[in-house]
Amino acid sequence: MTEARAAVLYEANTPLSIETVRVLPPNPGEVQVRMHAAGVCHSDLHVMKGDQPIAMPIILGHEGAGIVEAIGKGVTSVAEGDHVIPIWRMSCGICEYCLGGKPALCDVGTAMRFTGKMPDGKTRFENGNGDPILHYAGVSTFSELSTMPEGAVVKIDRDFSLEKAALIGCGVITGMGAVFNSARMKPGATVAVFGCGGIGLNIVQGAKIAGALKIIAIDTVDSKLDFAREFGACETINASENDPVEAIKDLTNDLGVDYAFEAIGLPEPIEQSFDSTRKGGTCVVVGIARPDARAKINVNQLVYAEKTLKGSIYGSTRPRIDLQLLIDMHRAGKLELDRLLTRTYPLSQINEAYAALERGEVARALVMPQEV
Repeated sequence: MTEARAAVLYEANTPLSIETVRVLPPNPGEVQVRMHAAGVCHSDLHVMKGDQPIAMPIILGHEGAGIVEAIGKGVTSVAEGDHVIPIWRMSCGICEYCLGGKPALCDVGTAMRFTGKMPDGKTRFENGNGDPILHYAGVSTFSELSTMPEGAVVKIDRDFSLEKAALIGCGVITGMGAVFNSARMKPGATVAVFGCGGIGLNIVQGAKIAGALKIIAIDTVDSKLDFAREFGACETINASENDPVEAIKDLTNDLGVDYAFEAIGLPEPIEQSFDSTRKGGTCVVVGIARPDARAKINVNQLVYAEKTLKGSIYGSTRPRIDLQLLIDMHRAGKLELDRLLTRTYPLSQINEAYAALERGEVARALVMPQEV
């Protein structure tokens, strides 16, 4: 058993507590990862604010990259010293969803996300009294050291930046995947992106890479709209000042867009995304909403206008394949990562990092667990 510093959430709407926890060694089929960088993502903020009810105390963090420090018996895909990206939707590899090319829908990963426990029903974190602390999405990257299943890590080349790898692990793969896998966007399309946080910005740059003719970014924070222009948006709409549906129609000859993406997780922008989609168009919901959230959709538009409304979790990706593909795209100069990273924070300043996220001051930020 090893001690490590971690950010622990004890109750919704309270600050994360930086403290020393005990990290149990890996059991057979598990690995222990020393986290180098962890992404400051809105999904964790949903839990912090109580929008996603989950048992506590818990160590959050689902986006990151690190180095394997120890392996349990039977582990073959990684070795000590390997650089890895944690997968926050671990998959079993043998169920109908996994074999059908939809590993993000695997029940194993879903259970770990909501129970806060490893597949054996236990945790690998304890406080100083030996009481259990729960995991988040099976990976808990807001800890210097984290034990997780072998299936929850993907090995990457050691010469690739761990900071960039951390960005790819959630925000980039989810946004890019929503464009290429969920929407299957065609070149020359018109696109609207509702929400310009880390995922929304990667939807914007994914649409640009896919050859979109016009990309319209919508948000209520001007700084986020500025980021969206940097990543490829040619038009921006502040939804607090204008009706985004009418504004989008004005920009598309009253037709609406071919593809609309919602990356916020609120009923109103979901409704607006659907309403701004043209006949025969596709609306993809990527944002995570409260469990009780409901959106009002004109169902006749599904029939008479032949619109498509669909969801996208983890970008409908196959992480073991697509993470490496995204690394290759960046190396080839096709995928922008450098400008995506706005700022890094030591673990001790994680609450300040989330305050900056809420203010719209960062495109993407990282917490550095090893930094004192």
